[in-house]
Amino acid sequence: MIARMVVGLVLTVLVLAVAGRRAWWLYKLISSGQPAHDRTDQLGARLRTQFVEVLGQRKLLKWSIPGLAHLFTMWAFIILLTVYIEAYGALFDEKFAIPIIGHWAALGFLQDFIAFMVLVSLVVFTVIRIRQAPERRQRESRFYGSHTGPAWFILFMIFNVVWTLFFFRAVSSAAGNSPYTSGAWISIGLGVPFEGLSHTTLFILETVGLMLHIGVMLAFLIIVLYSKHLHIFVAPINVAAKRLPKGLGPLLPMESGGKPIDFEDPGEDDTFGRGKIEDFTWKGMLDFATCTECGRCQSQCPAWNTGKPLSPKLVIMDLRDHLFAKAPYLIGGKDMPEEGAVEVAGNADAHGHGVPESGFGRVTGSGEEQAARPLVGTLEAGGVIDPDVLWSCTSCGACVEQCPVDIEHVDHIIDMRRHQVLIESEFPSELSVLFKNLENKGNPWGQNAKDRLEWTKGLDFEVPVFEGELSDDTEYLFWVGCAGAYDDNAKKTVKATAELLHRAGVGYVVLGPEETCTGDPARRSGNEFVFQMLAQQNVEVLNTVFEGREPGKRKIVTTCPHCLNTLGREYPQLDGHYEVVHHTQLLNKLVREGKLVPVAAPEGGTDVTYHDPCYLGRHNGVYEEPRELVGAAGAKLTEMPRHADRSMCCGAGGARMWMEEHIGKRVNLARTEEALATEAKQIATGCPFCRTMLTDGLTEKQSEGASEDVEVLDVSQMLLASVKRGDPSTNGNSNGKAHSPEPAEPAEPAEPAKSGDSEN
Repeated sequence: MIARMVVGLVLTVLVLAVAGRRAWWLYKLISSGQPAHDRTDQLGARLRTQFVEVLGQRKLLKWSIPGLAHLFTMWAFIILLTVYIEAYGALFDEKFAIPIIGHWAALGFLQDFIAFMVLVSLVVFTVIRIRQAPERRQRESRFYGSHTGPAWFILFMIFNVVWTLFFFRAVSSAAGNSPYTSGAWISIGLGVPFEGLSHTTLFILETVGLMLHIGVMLAFLIIVLYSKHLHIFVAPINVAAKRLPKGLGPLLPMESGGKPIDFEDPGEDDTFGRGKIEDFTWKGMLDFATCTECGRCQSQCPAWNTGKPLSPKLVIMDLRDHLFAKAPYLIGGKDMPEEGAVEVAGNADAHGHGVPESGFGRVTGSGEEQAARPLVGTLEAGGVIDPDVLWSCTSCGACVEQCPVDIEHVDHIIDMRRHQVLIESEFPSELSVLFKNLENKGNPWGQNAKDRLEWTKGLDFEVPVFEGELSDDTEYLFWVGCAGAYDDNAKKTVKATAELLHRAGVGYVVLGPEETCTGDPARRSGNEFVFQMLAQQNVEVLNTVFEGREPGKRKIVTTCPHCLNTLGREYPQLDGHYEVVHHTQLLNKLVREGKLVPVAAPEGGTDVTYHDPCYLGRHNGVYEEPRELVGAAGAKLTEMPRHADRSMCCGAGGARMWMEEHIGKRVNLARTEEALATEAKQIATGCPFCRTMLTDGLTEKQSEGASEDVEVLDVSQMLLASVKRGDPSTNGNSNGKAHSPEPAEPAEPAEPAKSGDSEN
């Protein structure tokens, strides 16, 4: 007894010393990041995330089979703590039992059950990793670029934890030392073959089992702290520090040293964006350390799925590895090399994580080259993140939506873009035209402000224009947006919306020439200066328009999800507070109130598939209203395999609308092909940019002789057509009789999800 007690305690003290040293090193490294505010407020909401996302594994359970396996494994780490309490107690007293609950049969049953489910989960994980082996499936595997060798070793270590647990408990049961005479069904059953052995033999076997069980756990602790499975400890912290309500929607304002940058008079030492790894906040560094390398983000990324070099997973892994490699200069006391003193050259033959899409491996080690290398740069410059990776992002948010540990990929990518644009002046050449048009003309197209009302021509009713003061019967400001004013297809959407508002008797006005781009494309492309200029101008105009109106009555409706997001969720950063709704939300409300009465076509509903705009769906959580309108219009909805929160981007977000695609397949063409595979005759959406991208994709397919009878249109056009089928004497209005639109009954997806999107 004394020998095993001494050995067990000495091993434990030594391992805890090593683990503590590593934990302190990680704490110092992550704490060296820049300040991050608003990460400890709303404690109630943050506590709920621990129950929902950590203990409840909500995000992981979106992928049901691996999610359940991970749920059992995670809970095993918690429940089996009681087994290790018993194990350490057995070092002192071979008949030790946890006080009060130690003899409960229910506890023994739970311990054995969860350990058994871990074995089942290990089988599931093994099958998944074999099926998704990157050696065989290459880029189609979500584990492509991940450290698969260490992952297999972790599964082996978990297996060792379980078998040593059952071995120790079985021998303990046979020796009569187990605290459970019933309940621990597996342990008791496995102990039966040992019952005929002598007391001395059982004591030796029990000691061997006990020391193996404790030893495996201690080895596992060290392995976890030095591997990507560090997430076991830091993921709950990262989830607790997440952006609320989620890491999508508004971008965070630019800060330097934890303080907002004054763009009218910036400080001489202000840091613009992230130009070096140490420019990231502590939350960013915590993100990097938390990555599980699961590849869910990679499997959903539209850039990755169309042959681009951007993998959100590899971006985070590269930043993490660079952070760890540069640690001696950040917290180890080493002096940073002077600028230009070290010549950095990337190694074309070296690939971080064994894949060419990863940039970290271009420069190895923790020497001066690692400290001096650029954060964003080409292969020749030894950049950690390649420019082609940085500029492939559409900011669709699929990575953030799927990440089980709440890493904020989009924020980090945009922050690096900000530095490239504002400090390095390094960005795709097409953006020069965008920036010039936004600065000089107030819209991406470079059109004149006086033409913003051209879309109203040809309407058989007058569109009211703001003339200095809102009347009492004006409920909404209709924000037309640049696309609605200048793009021919988008004009059809705003015309249909305006007519529906007119038919429903909704009081609204438009700004006309007073309207300016919200600044969304400037901000997503990293040009925060232009965004601030446009946003401040718009906030001044809107505050004047709504002067005298109390909160709750400063209502804006728009057909553009990007405008919706910027006006409603980013302008509060500049003291612009408005109640902004998407036109599908307002139109759905009007149908429910009976102010619009859609009538289905007598020949039956058209087959329609609906494309979820990223900035309406994932970024702002609007999924049901557009679908309900499709159903109200009498159409039959056929969902694409990727829809709702897993919808694939059209390719226009992140200012990609204004950049050419030079690598891989065009994102819009891939999405169009997915829509056409449903065999629907109409592709509906609720975003002018999605409509443009899908129309371009459809035009390309039709030029090849395919799908010539298919059209792309906005949900508002479908609704208007169905309303016009009603009695014209009522002007499409049921005189207040309530009507609840029936949601479209979704059909089965036209084809199974692609292998890169499967749960496995």
